[in-house]
Amino acid sequence: MRKFLSHIYKIQEFSKGGINKIFIEPCLKASFSECGKGVKIGRYCDVRSPENIYLGKKVQIGPYATLWTAKAKIIMGNNIIFGPHVFIITGDHRFDILGRYMVSIKNEDKLAENDQDVIIQDDVWIGANVIILKGVRVGEGSIVAAGSVVNKNVEPYSIYAGTPAKKIRNRFTQDEIKKHKFLMDNSLKAI
Repeated sequence: MRKFLSHIYKIQEFSKGGINKIFIEPCLKASFSECGKGVKIGRYCDVRSPENIYLGKKVQIGPYATLWTAKAKIIMGNNIIFGPHVFIITGDHRFDILGRYMVSIKNEDKLAENDQDVIIQDDVWIGANVIILKGVRVGEGSIVAAGSVVNKNVEPYSIYAGTPAKKIRNRFTQDEIKKHKFLMDNSLKAI
């Protein structure tokens, strides 16, 4: 019985993955403003206003990601990986209008500072359960550790962790960054 149930589970998981790969992922990719080659989108992602989302090449978005934007943009570079359950939210609600319930305030009522772009540069790894809030720029080559809440910019080639996320250390020295970029540029030319 145990083997039988194990096979049923595997069939169910395979069919869910197939539905995502054949139907859901291509529809999502087509709905983004830009979507480069080699983009992979995990199952059960929640995307709002995909016309405000721009993806570079080789972006891998883990399952259960939430990408919410209303007026602002989510802009991702190339060669980015997300763990599962990553949240990117480019805005928040107004709460300063007298005589109105917050739930009644619409996008048209928002101020410019209520929605701000989120930019994720090239070669970034975002760990599981990370929350990235409005106005944040995640610098090239950086890592954001699992469970972090990012409400300020992340420096290039650095590692951030915590709630709120703070710099833990640099990923490379300045000399190593130069060598890394040189090696990466030369490996691209060889392809």
